[in-house]
Amino acid sequence: MVKTLQNKGLKVLVLLTVVSIFNCKQEVKQDVVQEDLEPTGYYVEPYRSQYHFTPEEKWMNDPNGLVYNDGVYHLFYQYYPDSTVWGPMHWGHAVSEDMMEWKHKPIALFPDEHGLIFSGSAVMDHNNTSGFGTEDKTAMVAIFTYHDMAGEQAGTKDFQTQGIAYSLDNGDSWTKYEGNPVIDNTGIKDFRDPKVFWNDKAEVWTMLLVAGDHLQIWNSPNLKEWKKVSEFGKDQGAHGGVWECPDLFPLQIEGTDEIKWVLLISINPGAPNGGSGTQYFIGDFDGTTFTTNQVEHKWVDLGRDNYAGVTYNDAPNDERVFIGWMSNWDYARDTPTEKWRSAMTVPRLLTLRKLGDEVTLFNYPLESFEKHVALAYPESVIEILPTRKRILPLKYGNQSKTKFTLSVPNAQMYFRNKNGDSLSIDIDRDKKIVTLDRRKSGKVDFSEKFTPGVQQMKIPNIPEGPIEIVMLLDHSSLELFINGGQYVMTNQIFPNEFFRALTIVNNSEEKLKIEDFTEHKVERVWD
Repeated sequence: MVKTLQNKGLKVLVLLTVVSIFNCKQEVKQDVVQEDLEPTGYYVEPYRSQYHFTPEEKWMNDPNGLVYNDGVYHLFYQYYPDSTVWGPMHWGHAVSEDMMEWKHKPIALFPDEHGLIFSGSAVMDHNNTSGFGTEDKTAMVAIFTYHDMAGEQAGTKDFQTQGIAYSLDNGDSWTKYEGNPVIDNTGIKDFRDPKVFWNDKAEVWTMLLVAGDHLQIWNSPNLKEWKKVSEFGKDQGAHGGVWECPDLFPLQIEGTDEIKWVLLISINPGAPNGGSGTQYFIGDFDGTTFTTNQVEHKWVDLGRDNYAGVTYNDAPNDERVFIGWMSNWDYARDTPTEKWRSAMTVPRLLTLRKLGDEVTLFNYPLESFEKHVALAYPESVIEILPTRKRILPLKYGNQSKTKFTLSVPNAQMYFRNKNGDSLSIDIDRDKKIVTLDRRKSGKVDFSEKFTPGVQQMKIPNIPEGPIEIVMLLDHSSLELFINGGQYVMTNQIFPNEFFRALTIVNNSEEKLKIEDFTEHKVERVWD
């Protein structure tokens, strides 16, 4: 059962914290009440996320079947119930009314004679095109990839096919379609991850399938019989690895009447900072074909730990809500957790905005996240002279949201704890780059690929003047949002203890003045 914790079982520890402004003679002292946020009871293992979705136990990866129905958000996901490392894939299942407080449900889909159950999507067949529904029950239809492990081990290339299943009780129980597979494989090694949606332009169901290094688009009148209608991407986009987990949807450019279509494609390997990542394209869709004149490679998130993200079908108000797997295939199997492995990002609202002549995809925490932001600890006005720094105590540590406006072009921030762990973020608007360094952030030696170097994110279109900085810090992750989600970095971290201070360094030639610095406590959502 998932509930909101109201300061339950928390011990309060009063510390005398000295806040110093280094490299000058001035010293400021203040009494700060810090909370020992180590909870007791359920979901309290080391590094267990307190406000991100994680499975109760064992292995999890890609989000699957994101669909909204009857007031409930469904999250299906790649799941292996027998180990904390990847194995024969099932679909796990959880439900929520706000995508923050989740209730675990029984496993939805199990492997069968056709193979393992790889990634896919789910739709509500409101018009009963499939015939699975009844007069009073709408069918929820899952579309997924079958993976024949024996075929793969035998060296064949046609070991992935597409299957469907349906539920008449809002996802609680499932029946596999007796005519599976609905799409056979004609010799493509990586042929998977169907994303299906209702296509108003052609009045059919449309399926996106990745086929190695490109996208295929298929249409169907009934979710059972499919015809390929186009392809995209053989000569466009990043191609450092296999394409995976496609998604396609329309968005209105904010402040205009113009509609553009956004295509998401995950790729592994080949992301800018190594390993796996998710690129996006902005273009047009005529009902059968997606086109774009985009040349530059664009990425949803420039951190190392946001992969395979897709959006909800049938979300209220036609909002496009995104959830990603908060990990990277470079080291996903090796992260230092024991009972469970992997988390999802916080749910994010995707929007399009025009900056000059360029249309950009923004992603930012969903409004429902704010309902779990409980307490606020604001600082008085912070003033930092050029080349000086200020150390700010953190009251809520690794269960917090920190928000402020950065007025100067260049500044560095780093989290620290008494153990000497540190996590550094350097924003340089002169050079138009953000650098994140987690090499000394705590446990880092579990994989040589976890911290081979610092991460960099180009910010070519960052505006002049003040920009908003939001940092979501959970027990084992940091999500950084710059300028309302124009630029985003998501990273796993494994500090040896909570971060207890944030240092801000003014690397500009003008005084840094912050009038709105606030550290918020984010409520734990597991009980």
